[in-house]
Amino acid sequence: MQAMLLPEQGGPMRSLRCWRPIFLILLAMMLFACGTKSPPEDGKKVTVVTTLFPLFDLTRSITDGKADILLMLPPGVEAHAFEPKPADIMKVDKANLFIYTGKYMEPWAQDILKSTTNRKLVVADASLGIRLARLGAEHRDTGHEDRHHHGSYDPHIWLDFGNAMKMVDTITEGLCRADPGNSGLYRKNADAYKERLGDLDNRYRESLSHCKKKTLVHGGHFAFGYLARRYGLEYVSAYEGSPDAEPTARKIIALKNLIKKDNIHFVFFEELLNPRIAQIIANETGARLLKLNGAHNVTKDEFRKGVTFLSLMEDNLTNLEIGLECK
Repeated sequence: MQAMLLPEQGGPMRSLRCWRPIFLILLAMMLFACGTKSPPEDGKKVTVVTTLFPLFDLTRSITDGKADILLMLPPGVEAHAFEPKPADIMKVDKANLFIYTGKYMEPWAQDILKSTTNRKLVVADASLGIRLARLGAEHRDTGHEDRHHHGSYDPHIWLDFGNAMKMVDTITEGLCRADPGNSGLYRKNADAYKERLGDLDNRYRESLSHCKKKTLVHGGHFAFGYLARRYGLEYVSAYEGSPDAEPTARKIIALKNLIKKDNIHFVFFEELLNPRIAQIIANETGARLLKLNGAHNVTKDEFRKGVTFLSLMEDNLTNLEIGLECK
């Protein structure tokens, strides 16, 4: 399934509303690749398999208990290190709806879809209608054998809240097709969730417009480009596109020089990844460490406690305000 590329939605909320009618028409025409799933029997919930935590949590919020939602990526497992097992294919075989982020984030998803015998499965590619940002030359992956390389595009689309709203629309259309009896509830919940995303987006925009620092230094892989671009921040990371890559000595020296030149006091690191490089940079510059959630996944403890995508993004705003010295 190919995602339809539309103009980037990084501007005011009004531009999102302008594109919404066209986007929804295209969504209805292009979303589904594997036929029509029969509606569930009365009283029986639909089963939804999601790949990453943002998709799981968005779907959980939209369905409000009306669906059984499975997270393929086990809590505590780093997304880029994940390889699906035969048991995962079996889950998809029994599901009504399969939701994934896109071929650049989960290249193995296409293999699962080719392997499944579920010909009535509804499939939702959450990147549909989102313009993917191209990685600069220094952030492109050069290896072609590693299935966790992102290629020339940044797949971390959910960290731009305008994109997240489109993902909500895509997920909602998939749910309505798989479970038309609850479509009214799904659309109502989706609208309410997008309002919460819009409110949080406004808070980010307001808070991050009053910061002494405008450069986000990240001692990890290139994951926060969408977030930085949306709020007018400069973003530099130690790693190239893949978290498996090793930063060059030249890159580390450049980051340390930038921190000293601009008197930057904080270096960010990402959840579930070894913060070794961020710690080295911090130790050699006198900077302190702060966590930013890429939200690919959560820990087992966070999952048990019911952590949500919105709560992770709230935590991010708090740490960005500290790290960028916002008023």
